[in-house]
Amino acid sequence: MGRLSRRSLLAWLGSGAAGLALGGQARAQAPPHAATPLPSFTGPSANPYWNGVNPFVGYPQKLPLLRMTDRGIQLETPRPYFLSPFTPNAAFYVRYHLELIPNAVDLSTWRLSLEGNVERPLQLGFDELVKNFKAVSVAAVNQCSGNSRSRFQPRVPGAQWGNGAMGNARWTGVRLRELLASAGIKSGTVQLQFQGLDRGPGPEGKGADAVMKSLDLTDPALDDALVAYLMNDEPLPMLNGFPIRLIVPGKFGVYWTKHLTWIRALTSEDANYWMATAYRIPDTARGNTTPADAAAGQLKTVPIGHVRMPVRSFIVVPDGSSKLPSGLPVRVQGIAFSGAGPVVKVEFSENDGRSWVEATLGADHGPYSFRTWEHTWRPSRAGTHVIAVRATDGKGDVQPDAPVWNPGGYLWNRVERQALIVGAG
Repeated sequence: MGRLSRRSLLAWLGSGAAGLALGGQARAQAPPHAATPLPSFTGPSANPYWNGVNPFVGYPQKLPLLRMTDRGIQLETPRPYFLSPFTPNAAFYVRYHLELIPNAVDLSTWRLSLEGNVERPLQLGFDELVKNFKAVSVAAVNQCSGNSRSRFQPRVPGAQWGNGAMGNARWTGVRLRELLASAGIKSGTVQLQFQGLDRGPGPEGKGADAVMKSLDLTDPALDDALVAYLMNDEPLPMLNGFPIRLIVPGKFGVYWTKHLTWIRALTSEDANYWMATAYRIPDTARGNTTPADAAAGQLKTVPIGHVRMPVRSFIVVPDGSSKLPSGLPVRVQGIAFSGAGPVVKVEFSENDGRSWVEATLGADHGPYSFRTWEHTWRPSRAGTHVIAVRATDGKGDVQPDAPVWNPGGYLWNRVERQALIVGAG
């Protein structure tokens, strides 16, 4: 499907194809010719691989992805899909917290509710969102808070993602601020709470059977936020939030509510489990602490929504799977991004970070998008080489070459390295 106009989207809705996205349960199927799996890895050392070590599986509307869990569904994007600035919808990672997820949405009855401390509570149908509000687009990275958690030392519990719990897309929809203006947010509103359709038993006794996340009404990130109905100019896959999801450029994906159905204006700080207990980070530089301080129970924490995603960069190729010839040029490629603004510089090191040269940046698709980079490297000797990459964003933040540790396994952005073997010419 090519780029959808508003007219063609409405025609698609009228065809009856939109009401049922999966046509049944979101069950996995093993691909007939899956790649040879990596050797097993359980720790306690850090995961040495780019991705997590998990089997390839196929789900509806998805290419074979790396399955970490199936209740809730967690699928990681394999490394090769990050060679381009935009991640294909069928390869985009999936992260659910709860196991009861929608497999179909009837758009004739579905509504987006704006409620709580508002002048005019609204119940908006999908066609009203498309027809009655100006469509805008933004390129933005969605990254799981726990991306690269398997790098942590000491290891921490939670989904043991490699680097593939992220993706970049061109999102099209309605500005959140425009929807809020239509509802008329009353004085005294402190936060906006967002909730989707997924359900299921969360931690027992915590009232966690529905994921609800909130952001301060004054958070500048809301100025860029969208309620999106297109992803890379196509309807959202069911597993990525059909029919609409919240897009909050610069923030971690836990705030990008899938199957968004309720927006509530709150007059007091949200105290539900998913805000007061889950997804909290130490109130320290980089969210960094120590196991001893965490165990002491005196650590002040804040919701991870209080920060933006830190600057990161990745080497996609070469991946170390084969020897490289000495003396011949090697095209090193990757991506970089930051939640704090545009990537303005990427640097490459051929000697494990001892010295750096500037790489060539690809096209600028916006401040919250992946930015591709490349560098031509000519290895001068046979043997083992360790190359590295680091990025700098528009606020001057430079990717650090030091690990981070916190009990949630969040905010990893250490300089990435890749070991390579160069053979004799």
